[in-house]
Amino acid sequence: MNPSKPLGLVAILLAVSLVAGCFSSNPEDIRAFVKPYEVDVTAENYTFQPPDEVEIHCADVPQIDMQRQRIRPDGKISFEALGEIEVAGKTPREVAVILEEKVAQLYALPGDNPIDVRVAAYASKLYYIVGQVARPGPRTYTGRDSVVTALIDAQPNPMAWEKRVQVVRPSATEDERPMIFEVNYTRIVKHGDTTKNVLLEEGDIVFVPPTILASIGLLIEEFISPVARAFYGAYLVQNPPSSGGSYTPTGARY
Repeated sequence: MNPSKPLGLVAILLAVSLVAGCFSSNPEDIRAFVKPYEVDVTAENYTFQPPDEVEIHCADVPQIDMQRQRIRPDGKISFEALGEIEVAGKTPREVAVILEEKVAQLYALPGDNPIDVRVAAYASKLYYIVGQVARPGPRTYTGRDSVVTALIDAQPNPMAWEKRVQVVRPSATEDERPMIFEVNYTRIVKHGDTTKNVLLEEGDIVFVPPTILASIGLLIEEFISPVARAFYGAYLVQNPPSSGGSYTPTGARY
C-alpha cells in the first residue's frame, strides 16, 4: 500500500474537520436582530451623518426649494439667507423643524409642515458582505436592508455554502461578544421561509462561507500556487524566451 495515500486521506479529513468547526454561530443571537415587519423602517427614522446628501422641498421659499447639499465633515449644511444648519445626528423631520424655525423669521409659511427634508444620498453608514459571492464588499446602509436583499445583491457564487450563511453583529465594546447566527439562504429561496430574514444594521457583516469541497480546493490552491510560480520562475531562468513574446505557465505564447 502506498504510504502517501493514508497521509493524504488524513490531510483531507483534517481540512474537513477544520471547516466544519469554524462556525461559532448561536441560534439565540437572532434575538439581537429585528424583522422588517416589526419596526418602522421609513427614511424618517434615518439619522444624517457626513457625507450623506440632504434635499430640501419648500415651494413657498424658492431660495431653498430643491436645494441639495452634501453634509460637510463638521456635520453642517449652509444657506446664504439662513446661515449654517447642524444636521448630523438628526432625522429628516428634525432638520425640517430647524429650517422651519429659521425660515419663519423671514417668511410666512402656511400649513403644518411647510418644509420637507429628504435623504438624497445614503453615504455615511455601511454594512459588509464577504465570502463566496460575486460582488463582495461594503454596501451603503439605508435602514431598510435585509439579509435577503443583501444576498440577492451580492450574488452567491457556485462555491457558496448557501445553507450556512453567517450574519454577524460585531461587539460594540470589549465587554460584549459578537452576535452571530446562521441563515439557510437555500431554504429562503426554495421554500419562502423568511423567519430569519432580519434587518441589518450599520456595521453588520454577512459572511457566505465556502462549501467543504470548495474549502479543500481553496486550501490546495493556496498550497500549490506559490510552488507552481516558483517552478515557473526557475523554468524561465533556465529557458528564457528567445523569439520575443510572453509565456504562460503552460508554455503557450501570447
